[in-house]
Amino acid sequence: MDTDALMRLLYLVLLGSVIALTFFASTRQRMGKTLQQAAIWFLIFVGAVLAYGVWEDVKGIAVPTQSVMTGAEGVIVDVPRARDGHYHLTLGINGVDVEFIVDTGATDLVLTRRDAQRVGLAEDQLAFLGEAMTANGSVRTAAVRLDEVTLGDIVDRHVPAVVNGGEMRQSLLGMSYLSEFGRIEIENDELRLIR
Repeated sequence: MDTDALMRLLYLVLLGSVIALTFFASTRQRMGKTLQQAAIWFLIFVGAVLAYGVWEDVKGIAVPTQSVMTGAEGVIVDVPRARDGHYHLTLGINGVDVEFIVDTGATDLVLTRRDAQRVGLAEDQLAFLGEAMTANGSVRTAAVRLDEVTLGDIVDRHVPAVVNGGEMRQSLLGMSYLSEFGRIEIENDELRLIR
């Protein structure tokens, strides 16, 4: 448990203590029933703290994520459909994990400004000379080449991409990258890429 998590836990304990003391002070007359209710609330509080503490450990089980396997067919990437209805795929870009939304309607691999900065593309060195049509209208784009893009055992070098000059919540994995796969299948709420 890191320092931030420990401080949040301490804050929750102090907050719970203040609430409990206030509760006891206001119900001194009915102490038996008050203790019973306090025990129930204490157990709820402890359960919530425990659930919060182990969420990162159980998230992989509760929320399935992508898997990458190398087999006889080649590299097989399985991506479950997320709760938002999209397929989210994490790629290593220049050694940094970047989460993408798989978008077969996008022509290019498109990075948000924030993700571009995270992977080492300085915004002051980007030339927003291109233009792309999106559902929200026209946006300026900057053409770039990514030194290294990894997905499991797959390593691609000098991958063409664009940086979106407009507001965008998440980077998009478009057809320029997806077309490198020999097969793309969607079945039973799972996207499978095979190369």
